[in-house]
Order: sequence, then structure tokens, then C-alpha cells
Amino acid sequence: MTEQTSRAPLTDEEIRAATIGELAPLDSPILLTEYDPEWPQLFEREADRIRIALAVRALQVEHVGSTSVPGLAAKPVIDMVLVVVDSGDEPAYVPDLEAHGYVLRIRESDWFEHRVFKCPDTNVNLHVFSNDCSEVQVMLDFRDWLRENDADRDLYEHVKRDLAAQDWKYVQNYADAKTAVVEQINARARRS
Repeated sequence: MTEQTSRAPLTDEEIRAATIGELAPLDSPILLTEYDPEWPQLFEREADRIRIALAVRALQVEHVGSTSVPGLAAKPVIDMVLVVVDSGDEPAYVPDLEAHGYVLRIRESDWFEHRVFKCPDTNVNLHVFSNDCSEVQVMLDFRDWLRENDADRDLYEHVKRDLAAQDWKYVQNYADAKTAVVEQINARARRS
């Protein structure tokens, strides 16, 4: 498998092709809120639900993204990473997640066999990757660096606020627009 750490911004057609179910354009600005100390508890509740659903098939469950960084403003969406043996082998885990209320919303077979589920009662993006996927460590390193580096945490928040003030057709367009600053921060984290 060829691994990559970033990708070009997705076109509307690529976003539509990866989306399972209705693709709804944004009808409001991106909402960033101040850090909420309840976010780690929401993550833990969902992590427990996932571990119950998958047992030993949940090889790793991590809180990632801005809600995992104390002091960082974020969209109030808990980003989580779930590592399974093979994220492309949907029969091995999708039915059990669905039985616990999760809904598969994104399938990106050409980017690390990435899958995204939405949660039944909490605003969660559950990102699923395979056990050997380098992107998981990239996400964890980014989280850990922002937890420890005030200057890069402030830079990232500033860029996010600037981008959130713009109009976007889809949330993915906003996420893609953050790529340059994420890559800059990741480069500094790797050099440390």
C-alpha cells in the first residue's frame, strides 16, 4: 500500500463520490466554539460504545482533532480515530457499529481505505483506518504537538478562525483549506 500524509483538495465530484447518503451543502457559516472541558468525557463515552461494539477488533481508539486539544477553539464535533485490522473489510466491523447506532457516511477507498461514521446521539466524526496506516500516527503527532506548543496552537486557531469566517460549499472545503497550515505544523513537529 502506498501511504501519503496529505492529499489535494477534493473536488465537488470527489466529495459526492465519497459520501454515502445525501450530500447537503453548508447552509450556515462554520461554527467554532471555545474549548469545552466536556469534550474529553464525550470522547470517552463514545470510545466505550465502540469498544463494546467491536471488542478486540477495536485495536486503537483515540481522540483527535481540535476538540482533543485543551484551550483550542473548535467545531463542536468530536473527531475520533478507530483502528481496525483492515478498514476496507467492512463486513468485519461495519454491521456491529451500525447495530450500536453509527452510520457510515464516507468511504474513501483511494485514501488509506478511510471511512467516516456519524454517531447516533453525539456530534462525532469517527475516522476508521487500517492497522498499518501511517495517517493515524500523523494525526496523533499533530494532536500531541498542539497540546504542547502554544505558538502553533495559536497559529492553528488563528487560521481556523479566518477560514471559518469565509463561505464554503461543503465542510470538506473548509477542512481542505487548512491543509497548508497543518503541513507546516507537522513539519515542525517532525523536526523536534
